[in-house]
Amino acid sequence: MAATFDVNGARAHFAALRQKQSFMDNAGGSQTLDAVADFLWEYFSLGDEIILSQLDHEANLASWVRLATRKNLKIKWWKGSAATETTTDPVLTADNLKPLLSKRTKFVACTHTSNILGAIHEIASIAKTLHETCPDALLCVDAVAYAPHRAVDVQAFGVDFYSFSWYKVYGPHQAILYASPKGQKAIQSLGHYFNNEAHPNELSNQLGLAAGAYELAASLPRVLEYCSPRDKFWEGVAAHEEKLQAILLEYLNKREDATIYGKKEADSKLRVPVISFTIKGWKSKDLVETVEQKSQYGIRYGHFYSHRMVTDMFGLPENDGVVRVSLVHYNTEDEVRGLTKVLDEVLQR
Repeated sequence: MAATFDVNGARAHFAALRQKQSFMDNAGGSQTLDAVADFLWEYFSLGDEIILSQLDHEANLASWVRLATRKNLKIKWWKGSAATETTTDPVLTADNLKPLLSKRTKFVACTHTSNILGAIHEIASIAKTLHETCPDALLCVDAVAYAPHRAVDVQAFGVDFYSFSWYKVYGPHQAILYASPKGQKAIQSLGHYFNNEAHPNELSNQLGLAAGAYELAASLPRVLEYCSPRDKFWEGVAAHEEKLQAILLEYLNKREDATIYGKKEADSKLRVPVISFTIKGWKSKDLVETVEQKSQYGIRYGHFYSHRMVTDMFGLPENDGVVRVSLVHYNTEDEVRGLTKVLDEVLQR
């Protein structure tokens, strides 16, 4: 890296660092969130309650389920606005969180954006309600499906733990974790005692047991350059992605044999262009494989590690699940129109 690299310029992209918050790197979002669960072992006591979103990727669930079993904690499952298995567009809100909160609530885990539904959850509102109702409780957010589509501001969100993978944001195979001051105090440090004494309340010393992958971290300034200027870039992404998802959603909404999982509207304030659906009379696996045989489009099928939602809430077969089309800002409107044409050809067979 050039000797003139501006470290302060790079750090300026992370608002939290201005208030001496710290970050750690890890191999991926799943591993990072699993580490948080291990480091919070001493934070929980017998009889504490934790609330887990059933809309989440298993990365933000499995570790907490294991911890609850080992520590005899009570799990409350948060299904959002889904009242029945026939509801295909559940959303997490502060209002549907409130009935689950109690004086024993110690922790809440949820996703910022569902990796199947594409729904954007109002994390700032959820955090505010949780912390006002249960001041000692912590909020842990999986942002892996949100970060590639919208700007991240952990200070504005009011979260205690927030993680995403850089490789989802056009960068290296490396994850990042933010912890609030309250979150850091709750952590049982696994770092060397002399580092903790010399650098108290620094997440990298609390959780980082070895140096990060420098060769990967060296690429991050280029990712930030690509995503600059920050506000203009992400506003442009949201506007473009709304056009992309509008094309596919309009097509699916017109099909009587299609069931869309997630919001049917293309409003970029409500969803990102991760669009999942099933077609009556078709296995998701068969549809995906047929599309890929006839075209160059890469779409996927399955539960995408949101197993509890796909199987328990939607009642879909775990070995088939939904068809998922994942769009990002570098896709074109013509590409999406081309996909609808291929779908039309396949589904007319």
